[in-house]
Amino acid sequence: MTETTPTAAPYGVPVGAGTPGQIRSTGMCILLAIVTFGIYSLFWYYKTHEEMKRYSGVGLGGAVALIITIVVGIVTPFITSAEVGGLYERAGKPKPVSGSTGLWYFPGAFIIVGPLVWFIKTNGALNDFWRSVGVTEG
Repeated sequence: MTETTPTAAPYGVPVGAGTPGQIRSTGMCILLAIVTFGIYSLFWYYKTHEEMKRYSGVGLGGAVALIITIVVGIVTPFITSAEVGGLYERAGKPKPVSGSTGLWYFPGAFIIVGPLVWFIKTNGALNDFWRSVGVTEG
């Protein structure tokens, strides 16, 4: 019988050893993004990337994601969906979103609904992942 070792993230942090993130209502996030003229979107990018990095030990982290969003915002939807998909992949589950999901955002922005579809898919997948590791809403 062979012994298996857990998959390790950089610096020896076992994947999934950190604290899971928070479930965020997709509808409330969209509403907050609208009433704050997009400021909430910056907060959302920061918090979700920070939570994914804290949980898995892999990814950009909040500060780097925020800087990328401010400087070259068009790449952030691709990166975010890829990192959410990576959480599933490292857990041995099929990825509901990937970097290509960012195509809903751009060039999807030209048909207006693209960014909404991207956000609903990506935030929904992230919420479902947090639920799968025991996070409850509230």
